Amino acid sequence: MLSVISPAKTLDFETPSTTDDVTQPTFLSHSQPLIDILRDYSPQQISELMGISDKLAGLNAARFKEWQPPFTLSNAKPAAQAFQGDVYTGLQAELFSDSDNRYAQSHLRILSGLYGLLRPLDLIQAYRLEMGTKLANSAGSDLYAYWKPILTPALDEAISESGSNVLVNLASNEYFKAVDTKKLNARIITPVFKDEKNGTFKIISFYAKKARGLMSAWLIKEQINDPDRLQDFTVAGYRFNAASSQGDTFVFTRKETDR
Repeated sequence: MLSVISPAKTLDFETPSTTDDVTQPTFLSHSQPLIDILRDYSPQQISELMGISDKLAGLNAARFKEWQPPFTLSNAKPAAQAFQGDVYTGLQAELFSDSDNRYAQSHLRILSGLYGLLRPLDLIQAYRLEMGTKLANSAGSDLYAYWKPILTPALDEAISESGSNVLVNLASNEYFKAVDTKKLNARIITPVFKDEKNGTFKIISFYAKKARGLMSAWLIKEQINDPDRLQDFTVAGYRFNAASSQGDTFVFTRKETDR
């Protein structure tokens, strides 16, 4: 099975990578045209485009100007360790063994507005470019138009090579919209994580994001390649809830007392 997650806005390029076994992103030649477009944007234009503060806009304008392949461990970092945030707090890729990293390379993908589709050990340089950004480009008015025809066949191939025709969608809606699911030769299973609050189970963003990372790590460490085994996920107090699940939407719930 292949699982897919979203990137994160928060980055860590200060902490050294815990592995020297790194790879280059597959779609760098497609990233370069986006960088070329963004380099023509002033910090104020970047602020308006992305809806971010002037300070963040200035930081990212500088990042776009400094972005330069080839990527090495001296100027870049493996994607799964560079991204921070709730999902990656759950994933904890920095603690992966060599065996974990090898398995993750063929069973986990990260969707990205700049890099398209990343393997965990693909080196990246710092950036901010969310998939939902309406950046006009050669393919259309936004990044969905740019990446969808590239990502879809690439993801289809990765699913085929994973050993099972199942895709576990642990990405956000914003990012998964970049994939034309009708063209995937795969069964798509979407886990949903709900936490109890005041006696009601609901999606609480912070917990749900971390749970996506926890499940991604569990799939890698346990080398799960059977979709039925997804229901065995019991990390951090979550349990499969058959009554709340429907079709290939697998609902996992956690009681307040189990947090």
